[in-house]
Amino acid sequence: MINLTIDGKQIQCEEGLTILEAAMKNGIDIPTLCFLKDINEVGDCRMCIVEVEGRRGFTTSCITKIEEGMVVHTNTKAVQDARKTTLDLILSNHHRDCLTCIRNGNCELQKLAEKFNVRKVKYEGELINYEIDDKSPSIVRDSNKCVLCSRCTATCKKVQEIGAIEKSNRGFTSCISTVNGCSLADSNCTFCGQCIESCPTGALHEKDNTEDVWKLLHDENKYVIVQTAPAVRVAIGEEFGMSIGTNAAGKMVTALKNMGFDNVFDTNTGADLTIMEEANEFLDRVTNGGVLPMITSCSPGWVRFCEKNFPNELSHLSSCKSPHTMFGALLKSYYAQKIGVNKENIAVISVMPCIAKKYECSRPEMEVDGVRDVDFVITTRELARMIKEANIDFVQLEDSKFDDPMGEASGAGAIFGTTGGVMEAAVRTAVETLEGRSIEQVEYKEVRGEKGIKEANLNVAGKEIKIAVASGLANARKLLEKIEKGESPYHFIEIMACPGGCIMGGGQPIQSAKTRMSVDVAGLRRKAIYSIDEASTIRKSHENPVMKMLYDEFLEKPGSHVAHKYLHTTYSEKPLYEGE
Repeated sequence: MINLTIDGKQIQCEEGLTILEAAMKNGIDIPTLCFLKDINEVGDCRMCIVEVEGRRGFTTSCITKIEEGMVVHTNTKAVQDARKTTLDLILSNHHRDCLTCIRNGNCELQKLAEKFNVRKVKYEGELINYEIDDKSPSIVRDSNKCVLCSRCTATCKKVQEIGAIEKSNRGFTSCISTVNGCSLADSNCTFCGQCIESCPTGALHEKDNTEDVWKLLHDENKYVIVQTAPAVRVAIGEEFGMSIGTNAAGKMVTALKNMGFDNVFDTNTGADLTIMEEANEFLDRVTNGGVLPMITSCSPGWVRFCEKNFPNELSHLSSCKSPHTMFGALLKSYYAQKIGVNKENIAVISVMPCIAKKYECSRPEMEVDGVRDVDFVITTRELARMIKEANIDFVQLEDSKFDDPMGEASGAGAIFGTTGGVMEAAVRTAVETLEGRSIEQVEYKEVRGEKGIKEANLNVAGKEIKIAVASGLANARKLLEKIEKGESPYHFIEIMACPGGCIMGGGQPIQSAKTRMSVDVAGLRRKAIYSIDEASTIRKSHENPVMKMLYDEFLEKPGSHVAHKYLHTTYSEKPLYEGE
């Protein structure tokens, strides 16, 4: 333990902490901008400077370790003046259209300006006007809002090991750019959106489709259906001041009905459908000598990564569409027939925690007989903006249930929202199928938790099944390199592009760097997801009566010709950079 003094307060902290960490643990605030715990600890922005007795000049608190007897001052006049000057210089080359910025009210730069009582910018000068890159179906890049903190580049490089963006040029012309200055759409970007979650300002944000959805809702000729992913319900409340990890499913359904959607369905039902097809596909590969390991294909960021970086391994991917596109295809076929509405007049909106889903629904493969599976994807953040725009008091809403007959889902469908959930759900069904009997054990905790790569060996019907789960593309790369070298021992692998899975998707509510440092955001959301499963009366996908109805009335059986037409797809090699 280290003894030190911060702002006259004598404290004791574990050895190895930085001044910033020690201060935060003891309720002493030090402003930051470029700092991102374990990802971007570089001390570039100079907002976290402090004075340490016995040292000349200022000390950068985010990268300086505490020492025995250290005396730190975080708020002297000299420190205050230096921070205000730094902030003024940042603002001098920033497009300050805060009222119309997508991050208005949730911008770390804006909060610093408020904190330091900035009412005018002293160092007004020339502004660089960058062209906005909105070619991607998922991400908009506005360098006019960039503060060169490098949090996005560090996340892309260190966490995802993609390196789609990097700092380029020097001095006044420094900027965050792509290879050859191309659009993100033409780069090696996977559209995972983790850069957006890391960005402190509005320099990176999702492609907004809220106006497209409002237009459909106001079209009297359209029957508009909305479906919501499992991870959305445990995060949407954060946009309205509710505690992190609150399950706000009931209020969310009520809000969607009040907004005018004709039906509100649960993508968890689509997840159950995915398990029916995926488990069948896995068992077929195991028993008939198919390509192993089989890898899940629910995460479009991961699929794009594989298509660009490991095209020779695409045969390992499951042919199953993701839950929301499967569900969309059925809503425009089976359900359209059931309610007597022409499929061309049905619009399906998916509310997802993932911005790569926007790209996914635009893929040419995601249609049946010329009809798109899903018309638009909006993120958790976009739904929150629409609810506010509709002047709905979300917190005060009564709870409602998803609509029948497509609203019933199992707990297995719910856990799709966290890393390991798809694997656990699939195993629940696959094990019972192989064993030919009901299994009481439904929880496979070996594949749970925050670890980047998780492994387990299952003994099923006398067969040893080796499984692995990876979240984050850096971890996906490790498993794919093993497969590429012929060293993979696994039969079945789950991969999610985002670290932690969908609960930490690129379209989820953005928590500040300081919140992420002090609160286990992923842990709280994950706990809420598992609570939904534990409270479910049906915890296995194949026991969901909606599945029996779908196969009896339309799909025939898992893996049938009809099922393949509506629920399966193909993937193909994509150039790492467009134009290659």
